[in-house]
Amino acid sequence: MKKLTVMFILGAAMVSKGCQIPGILGTPTRHEKKIPAEYDLTVHTEEKILVLVEQPAYLNAQTNLRYYITDAMNRDIVRRIKIEPEMLVDYSELSHLRSGRSDFAQLSKAEVGRAIGADLVLYVDIDNYQLRQMPQEGYLNGFLSGRAVLLETKTGGQLWPTGGGSKSIKVGFEVENRGKDIAVKRLAMAFAYCTVRYLYDCPESEFKIFEDRSGIQWQKWEGKD
Repeated sequence: MKKLTVMFILGAAMVSKGCQIPGILGTPTRHEKKIPAEYDLTVHTEEKILVLVEQPAYLNAQTNLRYYITDAMNRDIVRRIKIEPEMLVDYSELSHLRSGRSDFAQLSKAEVGRAIGADLVLYVDIDNYQLRQMPQEGYLNGFLSGRAVLLETKTGGQLWPTGGGSKSIKVGFEVENRGKDIAVKRLAMAFAYCTVRYLYDCPESEFKIFEDRSGIQWQKWEGKD
């Protein structure tokens, strides 16, 4: 009898409060909340995408960042945006076009995309890359930054960021002791993640990663040793 009475009172309270209890129970956790995409790339699953990375000569980097970042970006797009691998241009295709066209450097980003049969170009312009040996032997610290934009090849119009400009991406780590190759891959993977996260509804709990340096004044990498 007491149990029935308690259930009746609880039911009456729920009705009088506009059924607030289910609303409270249904409040999404941080793991369930999502940060809305700045541009939803998931609507382009049937279109071919080219990741085009430019590595300026002034960086004088011995590492082929274009390859590492392209590969990491393609993998992240497949994994997180659920675009089939065949809808992404493989780096070898772009490399073949770059070496086969004497006028490649004069082509616009949209023209490169059209030449390779892509509908969209995710363009990345690297502006800073540093991998430094720390005083402790075998330990490295690193930094990588660049700017990203998403274009459609048919018109050459910019889809993201909306309103023009480009998205600044900065990643880095203070310590890595597994060798140079792992260090470069770590930077490339972090850069790819911090770019792709803006192109789908990313879970709030996953948005920030350890290597993210976007929006942070990391003075040691501003040319001040």
